[in-house]
Amino acid sequence: MKIQLESINPTSKSPFRLLHDPKLNHLFYWHFHPEFELVFIEGASASRHVGNHISQFSESDLVLIGSNIPHLNFDHGVRTKYRKEVLHIKRSFKENFISQIPEFQSIERLLELSKYGLAFTGATKSSIGILMKELHKLPPYEFFMQSIGILKKLSESTSFELLHTEPYVNRYTKKEQHRIRLIYELIDERYQHKIKIDEVAELCNLTKPAFCRYFKKATGNTFIGFLNQYRVSQAKRLLLMGNNITETCYECGFESLSYFNRTFKKVTGLNPSDFKKQHMKSS
Repeated sequence: MKIQLESINPTSKSPFRLLHDPKLNHLFYWHFHPEFELVFIEGASASRHVGNHISQFSESDLVLIGSNIPHLNFDHGVRTKYRKEVLHIKRSFKENFISQIPEFQSIERLLELSKYGLAFTGATKSSIGILMKELHKLPPYEFFMQSIGILKKLSESTSFELLHTEPYVNRYTKKEQHRIRLIYELIDERYQHKIKIDEVAELCNLTKPAFCRYFKKATGNTFIGFLNQYRVSQAKRLLLMGNNITETCYECGFESLSYFNRTFKKVTGLNPSDFKKQHMKSS
């Protein structure tokens, strides 16, 4: 599946488009679009992959993604029964409407912060999720006002985390986007097994040194570092599902338990056993 540059139907004058419960769990859909995206998903535990950020969410998630930030569909690989609502917001809505009205300054700040990627938590996630699940039932005027109300409530919330330490900038050309998609698909399909840098370089039609330079420049990480980060994100998911540390280690593609423990602690700040204990205590 080729990377797609999505956009709201240009014939529609509405600044909003709702995708009601789209099911893309069978696809690895790495994509970007000029619109801001607010996504709510419940009944699923999966990977949250936005820009350079990779983490896991459990049971539900509410994320605001800035314009042109590449991201993976939040339901990728989900096998449980789940529901998803995706609200797209035209960039021109911020530039030509929100920024012109003083009463909407907080919403303008919210959309500026979306350059980092925002993951909302707690009561904000729950209350906004309820509102988003109502959107598809509403006639146009009520839908518009509810969408504005959702953005206003989000702009007043402090229950969120930034997914990047600085605003994400989409540096990829179309050729690079296609190349990155191929790499991510390979990692997603093969992370449980050994992946040699030579074969990834060949996939990209690059020499090994050229590929290493390219990947570091494109992602800010080495290929091995990125692969380990992805494997650890999968390991966290398995540990939270109750798998033991040894079987998690080998199921996620690590070749030794000692290397798995070191890598897990480097990425998360905790060793796997402490991670499991911490989760059990919080649960």
